[in-house]
Amino acid sequence: MKKIFSILTIGSLFLTSCVNGDEDFNNNQSQPYVVSAEVLFTNAQKELTDQMITPSVNLNVFRFMQHYLASTTYRNDARFIFTGTRRVPDNMWLALYTDVLGNLDEAKKGIAKETKPTAMTEQVWQKQQANKLAIVNLVEIYTYQVLVDSFGNVPYSQALKPETIVLPKYDDAKTIYEDLVSRLNVILSTLDSGYPSFTSGDNFYNGNVSGWITFANSLKLKIGINLADVNPTLAKQTVESAANAGVITANSGNTLFQYDSTSPNFNRIYAEVIASGRQDFIAEEGIVNSMNSLNDPRRASYFEAMSDGTYVGGVVGLANIYDENSSIGEGLLSPNEPGVLFDAAEINFYLAEGAARGYSLASPAQVYYENAIRASMQYWGINSADIATYLTSPNVAYSAANWKQRIGEQAWIAMYNRGFESWNFYRRLDYPTLTAPNATPAADGKVPTRLTYPINEQTVNGANWTSASSAIGGDKLTTKLFWDIN
Repeated sequence: MKKIFSILTIGSLFLTSCVNGDEDFNNNQSQPYVVSAEVLFTNAQKELTDQMITPSVNLNVFRFMQHYLASTTYRNDARFIFTGTRRVPDNMWLALYTDVLGNLDEAKKGIAKETKPTAMTEQVWQKQQANKLAIVNLVEIYTYQVLVDSFGNVPYSQALKPETIVLPKYDDAKTIYEDLVSRLNVILSTLDSGYPSFTSGDNFYNGNVSGWITFANSLKLKIGINLADVNPTLAKQTVESAANAGVITANSGNTLFQYDSTSPNFNRIYAEVIASGRQDFIAEEGIVNSMNSLNDPRRASYFEAMSDGTYVGGVVGLANIYDENSSIGEGLLSPNEPGVLFDAAEINFYLAEGAARGYSLASPAQVYYENAIRASMQYWGINSADIATYLTSPNVAYSAANWKQRIGEQAWIAMYNRGFESWNFYRRLDYPTLTAPNATPAADGKVPTRLTYPINEQTVNGANWTSASSAIGGDKLTTKLFWDIN
């Protein structure tokens, strides 16, 4: 799919030129067509999903951080060396600010320019347009949370305003989080399922406003649970209100981007593993050994078995031999396999954590915990008998005394194909126990707790980069986010 965005959406973060007073400065005289809000919205959804699920070592290294994958060729990325030629933080920053937020910003401008069809009443038109804007803002909020959870303080209030602000300041991450909660509350009061929204262009929910309301509450729940250790009062209030209003608890409500079977719109895992013709990735021994010890029935989907039927993993940070280890399983390699932004397993684990923390929710922690595991296994086609057996295993059965360990370890297994979300669970709960013996010295021999700011920001937006780095305690891989206080 063609990347569609105005040059204006790049400027506030990456251009070095000054603001030009010429009224024609930003007019693209050669632009052959006006892109619809629907096309821009679709493209933003795809670019966001691509970034979150791709195993590309140029864009997404969270599967290395979480001991899901090891490398056979590009060892530096698996050692968390991000400042070389690949510049992973730069690429992720650019993808989210330009390809996602840029397209969303242009989509909102497009919605504002749309005209009412003659046959539609003014009331329906106003409600439809309000729903559209609210939905676009939901994806924007999701994207900003990913940015905060990746880097800490980031451009927010001054971002995406290149006409007036070329070098935006970085906002305080905690303040951004609080504003995201406020924005979600406004959106939830705006969305009206009795009226339409997008009739095309929405790959996630096909314009179903009820689905987007559930998405909004699930996002609110996710943000709330991240605040649990740093702002218990707001966390409890946010989690309870989101859960009571209705979140994604069954796989039928998962937020999925449906890829095509043909290039360039097929699933990004397929693109990097199959279509590329390369053998760069194998399963990592951390996840393989853990699932082996539990006799986890999802192994057949997650990994390709060796000739003797066993599953073997390599070591993250080393140059492993492809044929001596299990590769990525066929269950993840269909070209049209949907990309996942939210699923029932993730949300039920959040609910389990909230209940374990004493929040007033509809069910006890054990119920949500088991529902999370059940949802994950059902997604991968595991039968009911095997699920029941797994849930009663001594090292799986819920333990109120060790709830952080139980939820952390089982969320880690369930999030195998969702490295970024797994990283959030790990940083918040401190489980499972992960080591990084081959990590770059810059990571102090540990799994990074954040990404460093892009090199380009240091050179282009230096004053704001310096201020932000100082505010968070240093632009280092080992600096913790504001909500990661344990």
